Amino acid sequence: MESVNAEEFTVEAVERALQQLYYDPDMDKKNVAQKWLTQAQASPQAWHFCWALLQPDKVPEIQFFGASTLHAKISRHWSDLPTGQLDSLRSQLIAQVGQFASGPKMVLTRLCVALASLVLHILPETWPTAVPDLLCAFQTGEGVTEADDQARCLVLLEILAVLPEELQSSRIVASRRSQLRSALAVEWSSICSLLQQLLQRANAPCGVRERVLRCVSSWLTLDIALKDSEGLLQSCFALLKESELFDMAVETIVNIISQPDCQRFADSLLKVVPQVLGLQEQLKKAVQHGDMETSHGICRITVALGETHCRTLLEQVDHWQGFQALVSMIMSCTGSPGHYPVDETSSSLTLTFWYTLQDEITSLNAERQTLYLQIYRPVYFQLVDVLLQKACFPRDEDYATWSTDDKEQFRTYRVDISDTLMYVYELLGPELLRNLYDKLGTLLTDTTRLSSWQDIEALLFGFQSIAETVDVSYSDVIPGLIGLIPLITANNIQLAETIMFTIGSLAEWLADHSLMLASVLPVVLHGLSNPDLSVSCVSALKRICRECRHHLHLHASDIMAVSQAVLVKEIHKSPQCMWIMQALGFLLSALPSEEILGKLLSLVTPHIQQLEKLANELPSPANKLPTVHILGLLSNLFSTFDLNKQSERLEVMRPVQTQPHNNNPVVIVLQQAFPLIQTVLNKWLNEPEVLEAVCAVFEKSLKTLIHDFAPLVSQLCELISQMFGAYPQSSALDLAGQLVHIFGCEKDHLSPITALLELITNITMSIFQLGSRNHPDVVESFMQLHAQVLRRKSDLYLSDHLDIKAVFYCGILSFKFPETPTLKATCLLFTEMISHCEDVPAVREVLQDDGKLLLQTLLEAIGGQSPSNLDEHYAEVLFSVSRNCPSVLSLWLREALLPPGFPSSHLTAEHKEHFCQQILREQASKRRMKDIVKEFALLSRGLEGSEYTASY
Repeated sequence: MESVNAEEFTVEAVERALQQLYYDPDMDKKNVAQKWLTQAQASPQAWHFCWALLQPDKVPEIQFFGASTLHAKISRHWSDLPTGQLDSLRSQLIAQVGQFASGPKMVLTRLCVALASLVLHILPETWPTAVPDLLCAFQTGEGVTEADDQARCLVLLEILAVLPEELQSSRIVASRRSQLRSALAVEWSSICSLLQQLLQRANAPCGVRERVLRCVSSWLTLDIALKDSEGLLQSCFALLKESELFDMAVETIVNIISQPDCQRFADSLLKVVPQVLGLQEQLKKAVQHGDMETSHGICRITVALGETHCRTLLEQVDHWQGFQALVSMIMSCTGSPGHYPVDETSSSLTLTFWYTLQDEITSLNAERQTLYLQIYRPVYFQLVDVLLQKACFPRDEDYATWSTDDKEQFRTYRVDISDTLMYVYELLGPELLRNLYDKLGTLLTDTTRLSSWQDIEALLFGFQSIAETVDVSYSDVIPGLIGLIPLITANNIQLAETIMFTIGSLAEWLADHSLMLASVLPVVLHGLSNPDLSVSCVSALKRICRECRHHLHLHASDIMAVSQAVLVKEIHKSPQCMWIMQALGFLLSALPSEEILGKLLSLVTPHIQQLEKLANELPSPANKLPTVHILGLLSNLFSTFDLNKQSERLEVMRPVQTQPHNNNPVVIVLQQAFPLIQTVLNKWLNEPEVLEAVCAVFEKSLKTLIHDFAPLVSQLCELISQMFGAYPQSSALDLAGQLVHIFGCEKDHLSPITALLELITNITMSIFQLGSRNHPDVVESFMQLHAQVLRRKSDLYLSDHLDIKAVFYCGILSFKFPETPTLKATCLLFTEMISHCEDVPAVREVLQDDGKLLLQTLLEAIGGQSPSNLDEHYAEVLFSVSRNCPSVLSLWLREALLPPGFPSSHLTAEHKEHFCQQILREQASKRRMKDIVKEFALLSRGLEGSEYTASY
């Protein structure tokens, strides 16, 4: 079967191949059979053998392949249908559908899909009456003699259902798709009448009505107008009383009323409102009986109407009471009794409706907006109460029984509520915060009523939701809230967490009201020793230190003492320890300069001593993790320790010339720790995690120190050389790129940076020679490094010891990588390199020798199967060639495109010539170049004229 002739595509050969595909245990043989069968389906003989495979004496698997082959031929190989065979094909196919009316189902479905595909090929020109003819054939039995009435009815419904589905899934050009959609939509009135009769027929079996509902949903994809489906919609509402059809009826109703085009038929929409409101009694009973499926379904219908057609219904001012009743119904769904997701699943469906209603009200003209705000502001205050009630945690004993999945769903649900509250604040304004504050104050100070921790937590949650993203600086209730927080007895983890998150959300406000820090900072520091509050408490501390760092001098000693204690005791997991160090970096960098070094040394010394102890041990898995952890602590501390920002602030306050930080505390610490880091590196040279952690220490330091890092440049260059020589990895290259970016233009550092670049280039060359495929990250970073060099300090390319040709050929090889980031970096390198063809002799020389090779490689990438989002990056390279090498571009381009079938068999000589002319003309507009390359790429991939092309 591995090499076949056309004559071999016989029924017997196909059956043998199917036997091998289905039953042979050898996967290689199965794959061979699969490939052969695909070839058989594509052959002209398939038009003949497919019928033989459908004979009644064949097993279902063979019949299914026959039906699939028929569909494949009609949908993908229509052009090789023998002349004069259309009428025969049509009548045979209809007869076969009738033959399989009673099953097997999988064969019947494929035959119906094949028939649908046939209709779409010849409608409306050759068979304008296709749909009426099919209705007649399967209703009267004409040409379909094998099936009884019910079987024919089910088959007809299957054909009607798959017709629009096949239209949706077929690859058809947009204009033809639009023509077919219109041709089918014309038939809706007769089909709608048939479907409605079947739904209303008293003795219609459940299976028939299910097919009817599926059919309705399928035809709705043809943009059927709501006014043309009113009777059918009413019949669907009636089916909501029948439990076995409830789910499908809900789906169909939602599909009908969710059509955006319905907005053109306001009268029809207004008729739907009372039908939906009429479901309230059924909804009420479902809630009372804990019938979550029914309440969920009715809620879906209600929200679909309100959300999709909010604007249209709002504009019907004379019918405002009906819409208000609908809003009230949605509010009752939002406030469904019980806890989500254990007791109910409906409330989450309603949240987006409240966004939509708010948006639509606030976008109305002033007069209507005033009217509706009078009606709906109280509704939104009610909504806040309902949402906070829904956000309440259940009783402790109930929550303990929830599954992990239920708890995660509830957490996500609370996030959605939080987002909704934040949005509602835009409508209600400061009055909402006053409302929440008054309720919280009553709960905490009214001794006559017993309040639960859940109620307190929910109100704090409301505050936090708003303060997290909204500027509350002008609110007069925040000082009162800060005063209430210490009164809360946080004897529950969830409540304590929300207190911490609330404090964190007010960090910006505290920066402007620093006297209030004394009220809340002790709460945070006290919680820092509780591992159960790790995320919330450490997050609050970090936010306070970041936002309020210039006001923390009086509290610095307390923050340092508590933070150092919890770090030493290892109370928190590694990520939270990193956050603590970031917080301390913010804090320390804002202290008076004379205090910084002492406090910094007291903070890092215990960790450096521990690192020294680990460095004296033999490397093992047991001490690798703590080594990486300590290096991580240092890198996170240095990532936020930024004296430059402190200088900027001082300059704003007192406009004097600030001096460079000759004795930057971080530089002093790094200089002292450098020998130790070197020792650690020597022990772990082949361990990528440790190397990355070492690189991170210097990368974070470089970002904040910038030019203050100068005393360490030479040492760091040597360290990177050692690392990359022992174990090439991208983090070392990225670090080298930072050095080039910051110090590449400074004469004092030119020599070590040049030596580092030469070494890295030589080592990476050897990686390419040995096989670079397993190192896409290294290749990507190498390309980025050289692009950075060319952009920042192209003089480095004048070095006699830097092999520019090697860099060029490494770039050529990199175009073969499938990874998108690597290809983008390669394009960036060549874009920069070509721009220096005049001022860098080595670049000019390599382009003269192998510019054509670059063009060939680039065209191969454009014409290949690389992701389409890379086309614009390829265009950047071409544009650079066009701008900088116009005299040779014409020759390179035409020679590269000369071989037939290159870079794609889809391209003709005319396509290539047109492309050349466009490229050679384009030296001014980069956007136009991108369009030219995209068009050429689509042609190369055989997508010209497809719907995919139209989407561009």
